[in-house]
Formats: sequence, structure tokens, C-alpha cells
Amino acid sequence: MHIGLIGGIGPAATDFYYRGLIDRHAASGIPLEVTIAHADVREMARNLVDAKPRRQAEIFAGLLDRLKRAGAAAGAVTSMGGHFCIKELLVISPLPLINAIPAVSATLARSGRKKVGLIGTRTVMESRLYGSITSPEVLVPEGEGLDRVHEAYSAMAQAGRVTDAQRQVFDAAGRALCERGAEAVMLGGTDLFLAYAGRDPGFAVIDCADIHVGAIYEMSSK
Repeated sequence: MHIGLIGGIGPAATDFYYRGLIDRHAASGIPLEVTIAHADVREMARNLVDAKPRRQAEIFAGLLDRLKRAGAAAGAVTSMGGHFCIKELLVISPLPLINAIPAVSATLARSGRKKVGLIGTRTVMESRLYGSITSPEVLVPEGEGLDRVHEAYSAMAQAGRVTDAQRQVFDAAGRALCERGAEAVMLGGTDLFLAYAGRDPGFAVIDCADIHVGAIYEMSSK
């Protein structure tokens, strides 16, 4: 199936999704059909901060229409943070959407864990990933810790690279969540792979974006 991806939010996240799909399709021997439309990460960040999910959904819908005209049969937003407007987008999308939130929720429900931590943007953390997780219990950073994670994540996503200082913020937040009882820490922002790929932070991680890539592959391999 020809898949349409909304990319650019941010550039490293788009690369993560694209490479993940390439690797899965290469391993299965199934050709990958994909078209990517570019969204502006700074514009999305403004709409996120200003609490304008409808406005962002309209922007995404325009890009999905472009992808549909390019031949895509289904679409996906290549950003966990970009899912802040997913409810509004589902109503107006010109293409069927491969929504990350149900895929993540189902994976967590099957995990058997009682408590998990979550780091990402402020909206991701405060909403416990958009209010979709009913089991296990979701813990998030508290007070200034939440602010530090949000600020470090936003700067990393826009730059498309991680600094040592940002990595230390994420690691400290993860350790604090585990001390409060989290059995693993959910990477609720796609770009967090920049901080955690190929390294052991001393606690278990659950990569929400990788779960989403797997769901897109299931659809794209049909």
C-alpha cells in the first residue's frame, strides 16, 4: 500500500520513520511505496503552545490532501508531539490515518507493567499521551522537572540533534520516574531516539515512535 507521511516535525523524526520503514520492508522483501509531505515544525510548535489543535489539523489535512493526490491510500503524522491535534484531524482527514495513540495504548496494555514513566513535550506529559492510556498507570515529571524536559525536548526537536546537557535532563527525569515506581520510561517524543539510540541509560525505555512505525509497516506491507 502506498503510504503518505507528514514529515518535517522535526527533521530527525522524519528520518527515524523513513529509515524504520525502509528497514522493515527490506527485511520482508516487500517494496515500500511512500511519499512525504513537509510540515513546518516551528509553525506546529506555535500552534501547540497556543492550544490551536484545530488550526494544526487543518494544516495537516491540506498536506494529506496533497499526499492523496500523489497516490497515497493512507497517511500518518511522523511525530508523537504532532498527535496533539489527532482527534481534530481524524474528523477532516481526506485519507485514513494510521494513528499512533491506539497502537501505543494496546502495546502498553499487553506489557503487564503496573506503572510507566513518560517524557516528551509538555502536552504529551500533562495529557498522559493525550489521555489514551488507561493501563498501566502513567507517571510524569513534576514541577520544574516537567518544564526542563519540555524545554530540552523542544530545542532538540527543532535542531534535529541532541546535546549532552539535554541528554542529562532526560536521563535525570527518567531516573526520578523510576525512583517513583516506574518500571520503564516511555519516549513520548519521536526525537528522543537521538538521546537513547544505541545506549543504555540504566532504565528500560519504551519507544512510542517505534511502535507507530511498526503499525505503519503493518498497513504499508498489505
